[in-house]
Amino acid sequence: MEIRKIRMGMVGGGKNAFIGAVHRMAASIDGQIELCCGALSSDPVKAKESGALLSLPADRIYANFQEMILRESKLPPDERMHFVSIVTPNVAHFEPAMLALEHGFHVLLEKPMTFTLKEAALLQQKVNETGLLLCVTYTYSAYPMVKQARQLVRDGKLGNIRKIMVEYPQGWLSTLIETESPLAAWRTDPEKGGLSSCMGDIGTHAAHLAEYISGLKITKVCADLRTVVDGRRLEDDGNVLLGFENDATGVLSASQVAAGEENALKIRIYGEKAGLEWNQQDPNTLLLKWLNEPAQIFRAGQQYLAPLAQHNSRLPAGHPEGYIEAFANIYRNFSATILAKINGNSPSEAMLDFPTVEDGARGMKFIETVIASGQSSQKWTTF
Repeated sequence: MEIRKIRMGMVGGGKNAFIGAVHRMAASIDGQIELCCGALSSDPVKAKESGALLSLPADRIYANFQEMILRESKLPPDERMHFVSIVTPNVAHFEPAMLALEHGFHVLLEKPMTFTLKEAALLQQKVNETGLLLCVTYTYSAYPMVKQARQLVRDGKLGNIRKIMVEYPQGWLSTLIETESPLAAWRTDPEKGGLSSCMGDIGTHAAHLAEYISGLKITKVCADLRTVVDGRRLEDDGNVLLGFENDATGVLSASQVAAGEENALKIRIYGEKAGLEWNQQDPNTLLLKWLNEPAQIFRAGQQYLAPLAQHNSRLPAGHPEGYIEAFANIYRNFSATILAKINGNSPSEAMLDFPTVEDGARGMKFIETVIASGQSSQKWTTF
């Protein structure tokens, strides 16, 4: 019998966890995914309480991810989860992801994919061995107008790409709030967040967006990283010169101490014939700026957009779509690909348009390379 709905388990994301709630909202929007089980906290008591608040069946609320994955794997195929969504701090990504893959479950992971580059390589190897799917939530690549920007580049509207400028300023870590905010505490703790705070949390988003839209890979970096706030253990600000394939150049600026900024991710890409500009805080608008001609404004929801942009739009023009919907696009495409594989069908190009284990591994390599560059006296570090 053809399966029509995908069952999801969740690791992390219990009560009062910001990103777990976002994932659940996004997964539920299209009615394709059902949350059937969870190990929602490293604290077994909180895990049980969180599962009850979400009305999960008592026997599908697990004390830890090991119990969840092992017990789910023994359930009949028409009952067990199809994939696990892992929304824990960085240090707790690898073990549940690897265990899930070893027991035949697809995986969706928060970014950055792992705690270390070595762990990323092991996950990539396991995905290649098993043929299972692993998705990483580089959310900003899932906005409709980002899809349109990518198509404009593919269609040659800009000509050969010359320069890419991407900036991601936030202001939420402008003071030492680690003692007040659990979100800040683990992100700036090298034992939980990893090598990097600013570049690991938001710089990797900016790098992925630049590569996704342009179709060009970063080949070298020259980084200047700073820890601006006294008492902080990891960097909170950085500027990176980028070298791309085809001799394109770029600049990536990311900061968590840009006072007054909220989530001001912005990208500009310039070719020989035109440039484009997209701002995450005005996500329905894309500018295409021609050389010696008037600029064009592209708007989400319009019929003139490329098929991939239309596929990732849900509402008529003029109705704002944003962060939750972009998250939902990743969940929908990922789950639709799983569904196609289960039912013996070939996934479409639109279904397969989500960040994969290769993107996740590349993100980890970016973080490691930028940190190495920031600590080096060399001008350039090869990526």
